[in-house]
Amino acid sequence: MPMWMQALIWGTVAGCALVLGSGIAWMWKVPPKIVATVMAFGAGVLISALAFELVDEAVEGGGLLPTVIGFLAGALLFVGSNILLARAGAKHRKRSGEKQPSEKDAPGSGTAIAVGALIDGIPESVVLGLGLVAAGTVSPAMLAAVFISNVPEGLSSTAGMKRAGRGPKYVFGIWSAIALLCGIASLLGYTALENASPGLVAFITAVAAGGILAMLADTMIPEAFEEHHNLTGFTAAVGFLTAFTIHHVGG
Repeated sequence: MPMWMQALIWGTVAGCALVLGSGIAWMWKVPPKIVATVMAFGAGVLISALAFELVDEAVEGGGLLPTVIGFLAGALLFVGSNILLARAGAKHRKRSGEKQPSEKDAPGSGTAIAVGALIDGIPESVVLGLGLVAAGTVSPAMLAAVFISNVPEGLSSTAGMKRAGRGPKYVFGIWSAIALLCGIASLLGYTALENASPGLVAFITAVAAGGILAMLADTMIPEAFEEHHNLTGFTAAVGFLTAFTIHHVGG
């Protein structure tokens, strides 16, 4: 199978976890503490993956300087985008409770939430394609990390969308489109950088890693802590160890 097709397929598979989480939240009323538990676990998984699968490998492949610059650029890019989206009504896009505004309360918030969800998912998908550039195969640990973290993202966001009065056509239309765009982002991550220098690959990988960490701190961890409280740290630690184990077993 051609590498570009693998990039498209794996990116889409990872994105489909958002649809899976959305479907669970739409069909059943999942208790907030369970949502928060899965969210904390997913946050731990992603922290482990970006540390060992992204930042560490970026330094080894392209050097410390492009990695540091890229990481800071990614964090700043996400935070800046998140500030703009928050002003448009997407601040609580990953919240499962009643904090998400309805379209009636905040016109345009639905579009902002959709754009925010897409921005959250793009860095994770791009690195799947970059993994094919660097290693010639998708990283099992990174794929597992993105898939595992996407389920609670879709679950929590959809629970909030449902409470805000958004219908199934809107909700599933968003997540299905984002899943497809995640596949395209992974494809672009591979095709655009297939012949790039190690320094550039390291820079882009670090940009994605910085964006992911900023996303975790701004959106996933607050949702997890709000409901889970004392067990949030432990659950995140279990998620971290799970991804760390997959990294070493898969490696």
